Amino acid sequence: MIDGLGVAGWGVGGIEAEAAMLGQPMSMVLPGVVGFKLSGKLLDGVTATDLVLTVTQILRKHGVVGKFVEFYGAGVGEISLADRATIANMSPEYGATMGFFPVDKVTLQYLKLTGRSDETVSMIEAYLRANNMFVDYSEPQQERVYSSYLHLDLGDVVPCVSGPKRPHDRVPLKDMKDDWHSCLDSKVGFKGFAVPKETQEKVVKFLFKGEEPAELKHGSVVIAAITSCTNTSNPSVMLGAGLVAKKACELGLKVKPWVKTSLAPGSGVATKYLQESGLQKYLNEQGFNIVGYGCTTCIGNSGDLEKTVGDAITENDIVAAAVLSGNRNFEGRVHPLTRANYLASPPLVVAYAIAGTVNIDFDKEPIGVSKDGKDVYFRDIWPSNEEVAEVVQNNVLPEMFKSTYKAITTGNPVWNELAVAAEKLYSWDPTSTYIHEPPYFEGMTMDPPGPHGVKDAYCLLNFGNSITTDHISPAGSINRDSPAAKYLMERGVDSRQFNSYGSRRGNDEIMARGTFANIRILNKLLNGEVGPKTIHIPSGEKLTVFDAAMKYKSAGQDTIILAGDEYGSGSSRDWAAKGPMLLGVKAVIAKSFERIHRSNLVGMGIVPLCFKSGEDADTLGLTGHERYTIDLPSSVSDLRPGQDITVKTDTGKQFTCTVRFDTEVELAYFNHGGILQYVIRQLAAKQ
Repeated sequence: MIDGLGVAGWGVGGIEAEAAMLGQPMSMVLPGVVGFKLSGKLLDGVTATDLVLTVTQILRKHGVVGKFVEFYGAGVGEISLADRATIANMSPEYGATMGFFPVDKVTLQYLKLTGRSDETVSMIEAYLRANNMFVDYSEPQQERVYSSYLHLDLGDVVPCVSGPKRPHDRVPLKDMKDDWHSCLDSKVGFKGFAVPKETQEKVVKFLFKGEEPAELKHGSVVIAAITSCTNTSNPSVMLGAGLVAKKACELGLKVKPWVKTSLAPGSGVATKYLQESGLQKYLNEQGFNIVGYGCTTCIGNSGDLEKTVGDAITENDIVAAAVLSGNRNFEGRVHPLTRANYLASPPLVVAYAIAGTVNIDFDKEPIGVSKDGKDVYFRDIWPSNEEVAEVVQNNVLPEMFKSTYKAITTGNPVWNELAVAAEKLYSWDPTSTYIHEPPYFEGMTMDPPGPHGVKDAYCLLNFGNSITTDHISPAGSINRDSPAAKYLMERGVDSRQFNSYGSRRGNDEIMARGTFANIRILNKLLNGEVGPKTIHIPSGEKLTVFDAAMKYKSAGQDTIILAGDEYGSGSSRDWAAKGPMLLGVKAVIAKSFERIHRSNLVGMGIVPLCFKSGEDADTLGLTGHERYTIDLPSSVSDLRPGQDITVKTDTGKQFTCTVRFDTEVELAYFNHGGILQYVIRQLAAKQ
């Protein structure tokens, strides 16, 4: 979000961050800079979330992986600092290294709002003006030179959502009903569920909690969450959600009890202005009570659905929906039982929760019935921009920021009372199922092992496009039939205490078993079957990915992964590289990689290779049943960044790939077996 303030910064993978904490400098290829010009202003009823989903779609289509995006033009001056931060924070979803907004008067106003003194703000402005880094949109603007150019008229942005499976699959609200029916009809994929025509209108009736009559259909909303860092610190959309809830309450509308609702504010300040405005009580009445702070539904921490709801979905194969104000809606991320997951603004989340379905045309169909029996439409509960601006102006106050953050470095009583051992070295508890000593440095010597090629490797998994880090290393709930669940049960952990993969990421045994454990993963080796399994090629057995990987490892056989475009998109999850390494994966051959994931693979000693332009596994006739040999030089001095190498198969086919070591420093990491080994050897050599 800092890029919305004019502070240049970007995210890195956890593996690079660990190395940086040990003193290792970062290396990167100098990025191109995409100039994104904004003009005009947002129309009435259009939110910051609508804007960010539109920008995400445009940038993902343009292709900005590994690039900076700078927003400029008079339209920038028409959007608030919070809206800019919302756009900047979505950069992982559109693939850029960062989305940057230069400092202008709006930035200075935000600094004052958040408690900075007039003297400090004046000093910042003077410094930036002196260095030609301050933008004044009231003055003539110089033409800037960028690597490429994009333009968006803010007046063209319309209310929208994104989904049902990717953040950049934007759907204008007016097209939502048609798009939903298209998804039901289409074959299984990013925009398809392949539901037979004759079952698309079925209604499942059940007793909620065994008492209250309830019903579900395809598209029924069962989770509605105001969540995620991107939207829940933005006053306009948070207070907008409160206004929607207020209007709904006044008309007598109520969210159905089987819709699991939650509100996770982005900071304590958001809580204060919701309470100060009097709008939190209306959100509470609609079920959007504050559940906590931090990552909740957006990362899969939504918790279980009520049993009767879950049973109704699974027993009748219902395509249930979640609507959330998050960044990411990748398959299997939000909840195992919600196959359709839509990103939406906080006020839209409330509206969809009240409607109870995504199968609705908000322009033509009522959202509910008022207490006096009249149809209520979406337009009846939607606030105008003026209404939102007024409540923001009156209730978002500097004192809220000052009081919230003045004690931020002192912790809280619960944190402060935690006992900390005096030893400098961590004392591993062999019985802990949360923290376990990882095997990365076992058998490590001071001499680097040198580059490793791949000899007669089997294909562990054969993927298509857009395999995300959530597919590779899910962070959500642990399925009770999974290898990780078996591991926990063998150690006496009851299923109710499984928690999530994210909470147990300190245990390599669990995370290795959770690698490729996403229940929605699609592996071409399974011929259309969805789920976390694969074919063990030598035996022909269908096994969990973990069991197949262990079978290959025990036989001393290398494995590789085939993939399409955008491999590793989504969260910068270090376990999406650590896990495959522990499974014995030596190389990933893909059409393209997301920036952080490629870097993480290098950091764990896995070779990232890209097919040549116009080629992929399908065009080359690769099925994944071949054995693959990748010959690399035995000396790192004979390797260079971006070098072409030949991949050979046992069927006689061979093809050329580009090795995606992008810098000389990354070659040094590979020579040492990974970035952490490199750093430790450097530190040890200084002792």
